[in-house]
Amino acid sequence: MAEVLQYMPQGVCCRMMQVKVNDGVIEDVDFLGGCPGNLLGIKSLIKGMKIDDVIEKFQGICCGDKSTSCPDQLAKCLTAYKSSARSA
Repeated sequence: MAEVLQYMPQGVCCRMMQVKVNDGVIEDVDFLGGCPGNLLGIKSLIKGMKIDDVIEKFQGICCGDKSTSCPDQLAKCLTAYKSSARSA
């Protein structure tokens, strides 16, 4: 059964991420705010990917002189989801 995650990223231009996950796979993602072209590219790339693969590829990516980025914040969202799913 698909779940929809809503995440409020910190330290980036994007104000909200909404991720649709089904059985550990990303079905869809939408971003509110941020760089439209880059985020549409991310959306296109990660559809159908496993959560763990997205986390591995995106965690730790910085944007300019910031200590985080939209891809890094997406990894944090998915990591938090996995942690909450384990404790449920």
